[in-house]
Amino acid sequence: MTAIALRRFRHEDLPGIRQTLLAVHADAYADEMDEFAQRFPWFVDHWGSHPGFSCVIAYDGDEPVGFAYGAPARPGREWWREHLSEAPADDSTFSVSELMVRPRWRKTGAAEQLHAALLQDRPEALAALLVDPGHDRVQALYETWGYQPVGRRQPFPDSPNFLVMVHGLPGKPAAG
Repeated sequence: MTAIALRRFRHEDLPGIRQTLLAVHADAYADEMDEFAQRFPWFVDHWGSHPGFSCVIAYDGDEPVGFAYGAPARPGREWWREHLSEAPADDSTFSVSELMVRPRWRKTGAAEQLHAALLQDRPEALAALLVDPGHDRVQALYETWGYQPVGRRQPFPDSPNFLVMVHGLPGKPAAG
């Protein structure tokens, strides 16, 4: 595993980290900048405007390695809800919106460290995320971290029909 420094940020920190998030995204998706990916600045602003926004950025010295961010889901509007016939007793959910690592630091353990740090000490019972179905290795990685696929969701007409994955946070029961 690569030795990286993890720094935590909240909603009020977004103006100071926004450009870092955009730069990491531009590097991570340099070969895949389709129209949907080009709207990433809107997603940063949308998620960052949530009062419960949480972000972790990994650094190798002063160089940003990657980041993970998300926010608590609005009750009743969780990504998994339409796919489960019965909600868990505790359906509080943290939506993991982005987990991104720059190419130079991929396969170093940075993604796992970012993910773990983002969810560390979360009060929610569940974590949910969307995975592009064209990225089998990413889906498999999330499954090794305890996520379970529960359905598909296309949040925007021009977005992929994402795979919805749910995970019970450490010490909490998994959705199922």
